[in-house]
Amino acid sequence: MKSIMPYLLAAFALCWTQLIFAQTKEYHLIIDERNVNINGKFSKKLTVNGQFPAPTLTFEEGDEAVIVVHNHLSKEETALHWHGLLLPAVMDGVPGLSGFKGIPAHGQFTYRFKIRQNGTYWYHAHNKAQEQDGLYGAFIVYPKGNIPLTAQEKTQQDYVVMLSEFHPSSGQKIMNNLKKSAEYYQNQRETFGDVWQQFRHQGIQKTWQDRKMWNQMRMLKTDLSDVTGYTFLTNGKTSKQNWTGTFNSGDKIRLRFINASAMSFFDVRIPNLKMTVVSADGQPVKPVNIDEFRIGTAETYDVLVEPKQNQYQIQAESIDRSGFALATLLAKNTQFKPQPEPIHRPRALLSMEDMPMSEISHQQHTAMQHAEISTQKMAMSESVSQHEMRQMMSNHEQMHTEKNSVQGWSNASTPQGLIALKYSDLQSLDSQQDLRIPEQTIEIRLGGSMERYLWTINGKKYSQAQPLQVKYGERVRLKFINDSMMAHPMHLHGMFVQLENGQKIENLPNKHTVIVPPNKTVSVLLTADELGEWALHCHLLYHMTSGMMTKLVVAQVDPAQQPAVIALPQGEHHVHH
Repeated sequence: MKSIMPYLLAAFALCWTQLIFAQTKEYHLIIDERNVNINGKFSKKLTVNGQFPAPTLTFEEGDEAVIVVHNHLSKEETALHWHGLLLPAVMDGVPGLSGFKGIPAHGQFTYRFKIRQNGTYWYHAHNKAQEQDGLYGAFIVYPKGNIPLTAQEKTQQDYVVMLSEFHPSSGQKIMNNLKKSAEYYQNQRETFGDVWQQFRHQGIQKTWQDRKMWNQMRMLKTDLSDVTGYTFLTNGKTSKQNWTGTFNSGDKIRLRFINASAMSFFDVRIPNLKMTVVSADGQPVKPVNIDEFRIGTAETYDVLVEPKQNQYQIQAESIDRSGFALATLLAKNTQFKPQPEPIHRPRALLSMEDMPMSEISHQQHTAMQHAEISTQKMAMSESVSQHEMRQMMSNHEQMHTEKNSVQGWSNASTPQGLIALKYSDLQSLDSQQDLRIPEQTIEIRLGGSMERYLWTINGKKYSQAQPLQVKYGERVRLKFINDSMMAHPMHLHGMFVQLENGQKIENLPNKHTVIVPPNKTVSVLLTADELGEWALHCHLLYHMTSGMMTKLVVAQVDPAQQPAVIALPQGEHHVHH
C-alpha cells in the first residue's frame, strides 16, 4: 500500500488541479422572432436574446462549453451549428445527422463540449433559411490565459469584424423566388458600357461570337451573386450607423474578420493601412503582409494592423459591386470625420475561362462555328455595320465610363502595386503532423441547373445522395471539381482539412471552408480522426438548401482496430486519438 500511495496522491493532485483550472462557461440563448429596424423599415427577423444578429460568445481554450438554446418560435424547429469547432458529432447541430433531431418549437437543447482549440469562429442556424434571417453570431476562443501564440501577435486592441447581409424579404421568400426563376434577382445585367469594353478590346467578330454563344446557353455573364437587394452590415450595423473600433496611438490591433453572410463574397481593404494575416479559418498561419483579401462566405481571417493616422475606413465590397459593408478605426480623443461611400471598383463579368466544357453541348459548339462563319461573312460583305456599331458605342461611352467591367470571376481589380492575398500565400504556423500519402482520392463534382435552381454534388441533390464513407484514421484526398459557373465555398463539418495550395505538405494551411472558383479544381487532404456523420456542403445558403450537400461518414470499420499511427519526419510516431 505504501508503494502506491505517492501515485495516488499525485493522481489526486492532478485531478484537483484540473477541477480548479478547468472552467465551465454557460450561455443561455433565446431564439425568438421580432420586428427589426435596419434601414428605416421594420421587418420580422429572428433574434437571439433580443439581438439582431446574435451575440458574440467568448471562451478560453480548455473551457467546458455549456450552451442552452431555448426555441421560443411558435411553429418552426431550429438548430445551431458551431462552425469550425471540434466537438462530438451529436453536438454539431445538423438535424438528421449523428442522432441530433433539432430543437422543436417551444423546446430547448443543451450543447455541451470541451473547447479543444483557439481562434476566430462563428455559429449559425442549420435549419431552412433561418441563417439569413438573423441566426448567426461570432464564436471567439482565446488561448489559455489569453497568452498570444507568438510575440508578434501581442496586441492592445482585439475586435471582431463580422460581415453579413440584411434583406427585407424572409429567407424562405428568397428561396421561393429563386425556385420561380434563377434570374429573379438579376437586376444588374450588362449595359452598353460593358459591351463597348468588350468590343474595344476584342473587336466586332469576337464580341459577336461571344454574345451569340452566351445567348445560346441562356446564361448571364453578370451572375456573380444569385441574390441582390442586400444591405451589408458590419457587426450588425449599416454603413450609416458606422461601427467604430477605437485605439490609442502606437497600438497594434487584431481584427477578426468573419464572413457571416448567406450568399456574398467580399473584397476587403483598409486604404493606406497594411494588414498582416496571422490566421485563416481560426488556425494560425505564418504572417503574410497584404493590402487586401477576398473572403468567401463562412471563411474567417485574422489580421494585425498598426495605425499611423487618426482615422481609417474598413471597406468590404461585395464582388457583384452592389454595395459595401463599411466601418471605422478611430484614434481615441479625436473627432470622427464623415467619409463618403467609396467609389465602386469595376465589376467582373464571367468569361469563357469560367465556363466548364461540360456546359457547352455539341449544339452550342455548332452554334459557335455558325456564328464565326456568319461574322466572317458580315465582316467581308461591308464595313458599315462596324462603323455603325462604333458610332453607337461612342455615343454611350461617356455616360457608362463608371460602369467599366473586367473579365473573369477572380479579377478583383486590385490596383497596381498593391498586394492581394492568394490561397498559395498561406502556410500553417506549426508543421503538419500527418504527412502520409492519401489512401484514396474522393472526387466531389459541383454542378447544378439554373433553369430549376437545383444544385448538386456528384450529380445528385442531398435527398438522393449516397453518403461518402471513410475509415477512422484514414488519410484521404478530397478533390472538388467545379462543373458550374459559380464559385462555391465548400465547408466540411467536424474536422479541418489541409489545403493543397502549392506549399510543402508540412506547411499546408488548415481550413474548414475552401472557395472552389468557377471551372476550377481544388484539392484538400483530410485525416478522418473524428467519428460520426458530418455534413459537407456549399456554404452559399440557397445552394445548400437547393441540394448542394452530402454526408461524410467517419466510421470505425473494425471495433478492434487501433487508432491510426502517423509517421513523423524524425521517425517518431504519433497516435491519433
